[in-house]
Amino acid sequence: MEANKIVEKFDGKTILITGATGFLAKILVEKILRVQPNIKTLFLLIRAPNVVSAEQRLHQEIVDTELFRVLRDKLGENITTFLSSKIIPVSGDVSKEKFGIGDAELIGKMYGEIDFIINSAATTRFDERYDDALDINAFGAMHILNFAKKCTKLKLLLHVSTAYVHGTRSGVIVEKPFRMGETLQGAKLTYLDLDAEKKLLQQTKTRLHSHNIPNDDFIQSLRDFGIQRAILHGWPNTYSFTKAMGEMVFEKFKENVNVVIVRPPIITSTCREPFPGWMEGLRTLDSIFVSYAKRKIKFFLGDPDSVLDVIPGDMVVNGILVAMAAHDTDKPGNPINVGKPATLSSMASFHRHISIRYLPFLKVLKVLNALLCNRYESSYTNAKRKINHSLRLAELYKPYLFFRGIYDDANAENLRTAMKSESDANAEMFDFDPKSIQWEEYFINTHFPGIVKYVLKK
Repeated sequence: MEANKIVEKFDGKTILITGATGFLAKILVEKILRVQPNIKTLFLLIRAPNVVSAEQRLHQEIVDTELFRVLRDKLGENITTFLSSKIIPVSGDVSKEKFGIGDAELIGKMYGEIDFIINSAATTRFDERYDDALDINAFGAMHILNFAKKCTKLKLLLHVSTAYVHGTRSGVIVEKPFRMGETLQGAKLTYLDLDAEKKLLQQTKTRLHSHNIPNDDFIQSLRDFGIQRAILHGWPNTYSFTKAMGEMVFEKFKENVNVVIVRPPIITSTCREPFPGWMEGLRTLDSIFVSYAKRKIKFFLGDPDSVLDVIPGDMVVNGILVAMAAHDTDKPGNPINVGKPATLSSMASFHRHISIRYLPFLKVLKVLNALLCNRYESSYTNAKRKINHSLRLAELYKPYLFFRGIYDDANAENLRTAMKSESDANAEMFDFDPKSIQWEEYFINTHFPGIVKYVLKK
């Protein structure tokens, strides 16, 4: 399938994109508007209390960002008129039926006009409070599917999931859909009942409320509860657990809806489009890179020989658009001089490092604080909090720091093969082949400068 054919697929079409203020969705919106200006309408679902707030978020968090610089340069003073003619911000929330949209006229318009739905709405925090993760990642999938079934022109619903729904097995991990109720190998519970999880969650919240605990403790309890339920079913964290639930919902209840699921790994800054190195927010790995650059950490925890799966955001977007078309039924920054970090290759070595380097200091502070009438209370509390935070993060990321799995990408390779054409002069427009990336050059000259630029803007 040639690039021009892919572009033509979206000519005159209407697309609903959920989670529109998210990192990946922004790249997607920009790409669509740049390569196919004849798109009819982009409905962008934005979490906001009303239309005015949604409009504000649209401009402040999406179209006024640096990401749209190339499009602004291309269109000049016509940019405002163009965007207002193509984008309709919709105040809504995937955790609610019909996304909580109360405007009957708008709902009717969407049902009658939408050709494609791209669901990129998600909460991606590994230890998100369990109620929020369930509402958005799991039951949000049902709300999106119910909405899709009422769209009379719908050709395809594409759901953005994650490669980590497969857990942390070693060896080649073959890509396959999840059956409803399926758990992972080694799980203590062998059946996953989504309704039972919802009921158990409500009982837990009722019990916590009855104890009148502080709000911070209430939230932390719900985060811990999510991790506990995930581990019992074989997943390492709440994020991958509830994203797997969402996939089960689509697979079980899709009926006649044409559903495509993409599973990217860790998503990093743009590699090429609309320009190299654009990023927003510190992604999974980037907070570690920044802490190292600021000399806040001097060691890395993880197996140096483990597998690190990353993909630039623009390649994910290209893969999404190619998949939709295929399945449609109709410059470097200033160097930062830091020393080479130590690598702690096991959790045992990490705990030893903490015990030797930090716990003695904490004990001294505790004794001084007791002897000097709480004079060092603040220092002791802060030091203890930082150590506990480091221990918690290590446990949270442990499954990926020592990951030995290799994701099978046969489906993506088949899609890439279908695109190849020697006569296609625009083939790179939808390139999503990670083999084309010089990874060392990308990280040093593109991704890391992108991180620096983002941090310096804050």
